[in-house]
Amino acid sequence: MNEHENFSTGTEARRSMASRPWSPSEGNRQDTLVRYLGAVVTAAAEHARPEKQPPPAPVDAPREPATGSGTPLVRDVMEVPAAWLRDDLPYREIARQLAREHVGALPVVDAEDRVVGVVSESDLLAKVAVEASGHRPGPVGRLRGRRLLDKAQGETAADLMTSPAITVLPGATVAEAAWLAALSRLKRIPVTDHEGRLVGAVGRDALLRTLIRDDAGIQAEVEDRIRTVCAPGDRTTVQVTVHDGIVELTGQLPAATGDRLVAETEGMADVVEVKNLLTVD
Repeated sequence: MNEHENFSTGTEARRSMASRPWSPSEGNRQDTLVRYLGAVVTAAAEHARPEKQPPPAPVDAPREPATGSGTPLVRDVMEVPAAWLRDDLPYREIARQLAREHVGALPVVDAEDRVVGVVSESDLLAKVAVEASGHRPGPVGRLRGRRLLDKAQGETAADLMTSPAITVLPGATVAEAAWLAALSRLKRIPVTDHEGRLVGAVGRDALLRTLIRDDAGIQAEVEDRIRTVCAPGDRTTVQVTVHDGIVELTGQLPAATGDRLVAETEGMADVVEVKNLLTVD
């Protein structure tokens, strides 16, 4: 097969993949991701409002949560206990531990249980690749490549880990942790106390579930908006249903009131879409 045929075959394969129908669950998965991203963006916007409050402390800096606020905190959703690696653990044992825990990375702790770094599958892959290829850097090799090679020649977790580790405190909000996970592209974040000792771990899936309200919560807020926006005589004429974040409004309202209600509902967090079936009375 010549180069042109290779290219044509690859093009046809890509076209086939592009035209392949989504699985039944794909739409729900996409909606969930959209709602999660919306929650993360909302958290980022809160950080960018200096007029509301002073700039917040870094996520992994000591801070005390506001009690009684109802804001979900990392301590409410973190996994306890969290798996970890000793800094003197040989790399073959690191691979076995990652496989046992079914995770792609684990925090590395020192003799005092302080998190000093993180070892990932990528770190192990680099080491195995170097050993298999016997590759050595040339005299004009890129600095990053030389550093990666030096790191891959290590034998223990302390040699292979990425340091310093990105961590979060138990008292940080879930929204802050989600924003940190988005910035750092981490699937799991070690949770430490104020002394840097490992106390748990929080994954993106737990953050997602916490940030995305269920349909009942969305419906309750829409009903509150109806009581605020609509005149007393109009409130009973409006019905609201919510399914997978999609809000459906039915009933009769004055045009201006209906437009305002739809606009405010569309601006609510976690609302994927508003189906406006209102009629003008």
